[in-house]
Amino acid sequence: MQAIVYHNNKDLRLEEIPDPKPGPGDVKIRITGTSICATDIEEWQYGPLWVQHGSPNAMTGRQTPLVLGHETAGTVAELGIGVTNVAIGDRVAINTVLTCGQCFWCLRAQQSVCPNMAVAGFMADGGLAEFMVWPADKLVPMPDNISDEEGPLLEPATVAVHGVRRSGVKPGDNVAIVGCGTVGLLTLQAFKAAGARVIAVDLREHSLELAKSLGADEVVNSADNTMAGAKLLELTDGIGPDIVVESAGAKNTPKHAIEWTRRGGTTLLIGIYSSSPEINFNQVVGPELNIIGSVATSPGDLEAAVKLVSEGKINVRPLISRTVPLSRAMEDGFEKMLDPNKDIYRIVITPES
Repeated sequence: MQAIVYHNNKDLRLEEIPDPKPGPGDVKIRITGTSICATDIEEWQYGPLWVQHGSPNAMTGRQTPLVLGHETAGTVAELGIGVTNVAIGDRVAINTVLTCGQCFWCLRAQQSVCPNMAVAGFMADGGLAEFMVWPADKLVPMPDNISDEEGPLLEPATVAVHGVRRSGVKPGDNVAIVGCGTVGLLTLQAFKAAGARVIAVDLREHSLELAKSLGADEVVNSADNTMAGAKLLELTDGIGPDIVVESAGAKNTPKHAIEWTRRGGTTLLIGIYSSSPEINFNQVVGPELNIIGSVATSPGDLEAAVKLVSEGKINVRPLISRTVPLSRAMEDGFEKMLDPNKDIYRIVITPES
């Protein structure tokens, strides 16, 4: 089968590799779509960062070379021994995070910080291929009103749902989303579904326009950070947002997110940082802010994301910038994502029939 295989820094190849075979409890999935995430681009250009290299992963026994792709969905093609929860032909969303279930954190329902975690595309073969093998108990049925193209974006929608749950949001809270990329716009919609009043903050006008169309109550251009902070105060009766979500992943945005959070409020960090952010901790201690990190998922997050998308409370369709066949994934997918002037959210890669 064809697959996008990560070998090392700047060494990403479209290759022919053997079809995977399901073991007991596993399912072979015919991939119908996998989206390219900014994390995939960072691995390609600056990695290996998360990709397992140098020694095998403790859970999967795998290391580079590995098939990339952690935002993926497909159709059940073959069942391993003992699988009864899905059938051949079922369309499924894929929870691409494996946890050990035995460590201190897993036993306390904190699976999202399991130190033994293994993620498809980083510590096991992922979905940028024609087929993928994954444990059957990590699959969630995908309703008919979620298309094959939309299926891969259930994974970042799950990240959004997890962040909202971590934030402790209450109906009526003022929430500012700083950074209106794919994850930011999905998080915006998840907070709206939770009953919050949401303010979108970004320096790109096209992203703010999209945020407004996806339900943002207000938008603020952050090209001038001082003016943006003043506008947030104005929109919240001089108090500041109850929750500020940092989803841009830029070096200076956590600093501003903390500055803009009201006294006693919460700053939620969802961005993944390739360089160390600048943070003044006196701005955390004095106002008694709650700083919460959020990554990966916990049990039930994917099911909740599927439900929200199926019910139309999260709309992923506008975040699919283009669809590209697997044979052109490098030229029309990864290379396009490198363009600093790109107007792209997610590129979905689809294997040819």
